[in-house]
Amino acid sequence: MADIKKETPDESEDNPAGRRLDPELVSAAGIAVFDHSQPLKLGSGASLAPYQIAYQTYGTLNKARSNVVLVCHALTGDQHVATTHPVTGKDGWWPRMVGPGCPIDTDRFFVICSNVIGGCMGTTGPESIHPETGLPYGLNFPVITIGDMVKAQVNLIDQLGIADLFCVIGGSMGGMQALQWASSYPERVFSAIPIATAARHSSQNIAFNEVGRQAIMADRDWHSGNYQRVNARPNKGLAVARMAAHITYLSEKALQRKFGRNLQDRDQITYGFEADFQIESYLRHQGFTFVDRFDANSYLYITRAMDYFDLEDDFDSVLSNAFKDTKTRFCIVSFTSDWLFPTSEARHIVHALNAASANVSFVEIDSDKGHDAFLLDEPEMFSTLRGFLNSAAQARGLSADKAGSFA
Repeated sequence: MADIKKETPDESEDNPAGRRLDPELVSAAGIAVFDHSQPLKLGSGASLAPYQIAYQTYGTLNKARSNVVLVCHALTGDQHVATTHPVTGKDGWWPRMVGPGCPIDTDRFFVICSNVIGGCMGTTGPESIHPETGLPYGLNFPVITIGDMVKAQVNLIDQLGIADLFCVIGGSMGGMQALQWASSYPERVFSAIPIATAARHSSQNIAFNEVGRQAIMADRDWHSGNYQRVNARPNKGLAVARMAAHITYLSEKALQRKFGRNLQDRDQITYGFEADFQIESYLRHQGFTFVDRFDANSYLYITRAMDYFDLEDDFDSVLSNAFKDTKTRFCIVSFTSDWLFPTSEARHIVHALNAASANVSFVEIDSDKGHDAFLLDEPEMFSTLRGFLNSAAQARGLSADKAGSFA
């Protein structure tokens, strides 16, 4: 593990809630390496070796190693949940959730966030070098699943000498990982918080992902996935994929409130195809800034992993069987305006947990911010999760903090 470092990033548009990262946040970066003797056996039947996992930690591990919170990131996230991103220089992606005094309080908990297998921020993925060819994997990288991501995280936790987790939390694809953890390793998960997620990807979500993948593969600079070998990047295709996906993260009401039909730096329409409207300019900006920090092939692989996720199918189409005899405590969170992972998906999970006699809490938060609400300033979400974590900490037997909450 790298030396502990302190960072004081500036505010940025990736921190829409306006919270500055705490300069006293204790964090450390690390890379866990697994050699040929420790292959990662994948759901496809293939194996991956060697491989590495890039991760970030926050806070201090207690003597009992019982205060560990694993944060799982979404599709385009990474391990930099609460520290400055090394590529963009912008704040971490969950600054109001993770940090000193936050619901996931780094003065109380030891937080781990790793870049998923197939990612592009230090963990082995399609842009990594194939050990047998000396060239980037490209499409020779094996297809991965959400289960494979979790298996890799288990190996990371084992290497860190941590027997079990106080909590696994994540939104969107991160929520899928939290569900997979609780299903596959219930004895290692004391509590789980899946947010704005589902037990399987819907047909509509698969459709949106396919549009994004086709945009990338239609880019002449994609070169059948071998663009690194010819020093090219399918930036246009990846930007379009990001633009299409970003629409699904917002609600119609939020878009209308923020942009309406307002024109961009002009008083009248131009009768052309430049960005006449503010929403057009916004989406173009989202697309073309995204390509600076994300790999196109990683986008293909990770969206495919989300599409293949179907926890119910893994248990003979009975979702409650995925949580049979579980002792894990659950808090399921959804948002009223999230049409990507609507509340009906969350209720399906809750009903399955109820059928399995699991300890489960559920909250639907009234918000007009769409799917991305879980990343934004949502006081009801913060208070709900703070209360759930305090209760779980008390049940875990963790000591009380100075304010009287348990940690």
